[in-house]
Amino acid sequence: MSDAAMLRRMQVMELVQNWAVWRDAGDWERFRTVWAPEGRMMATWCQAPANGFIKASQEGWAKGVSILHFLGGCSVDIEGRRAIAQTKMTISQRAPVDGVVVDVVCTGRFYDFIEEKADGWKIVLRQPIYEKDRMDPVDPAARLELDGALLARFPEGYRHLAYLQTRIGYDVKTDMPGLKGEKVAALYAAGAAWLRGEALSWEE
Repeated sequence: MSDAAMLRRMQVMELVQNWAVWRDAGDWERFRTVWAPEGRMMATWCQAPANGFIKASQEGWAKGVSILHFLGGCSVDIEGRRAIAQTKMTISQRAPVDGVVVDVVCTGRFYDFIEEKADGWKIVLRQPIYEKDRMDPVDPAARLELDGALLARFPEGYRHLAYLQTRIGYDVKTDMPGLKGEKVAALYAAGAAWLRGEALSWEE
């Protein structure tokens, strides 16, 4: 790999890292800079253009909503001025659920459609892939009883995260991609088409 190709790959990885650091720190002005003008976020609790997602995040921040991200390995594919980045991540959220303060940890990947603009690489679409999650009381002595019917409404990969988010008032999307299945296969196909230069075809 040439030095120039390596530099471009590192720039994409830095973009991914900046998203997590600036979002979790509430550094909203710098957070805006990671997005393309047409950028869009697909989260369990918010599917919106970048500006709408930032506004919803700010409102949640002001209300004490606690969502943090931790990143792992990152794989980057680049074709011309387009890239797909897949990044191992965990989402952790703390909130009271049915009277008990809990932590939910969800493991998955960020699947990012990225394009090189005049001012650098920018995220056009971020679609998380939700692989597995768990919920634990912050106080290990606390007794937590979940509503089984509500829990069963959500896919296995993020059902505890969705349960928590529903309980604190969010309308959670119920068909996000998981580790396997038609939804994630369609996402991979959309990513391959993006790298071929085709229009973004991922459907909400």
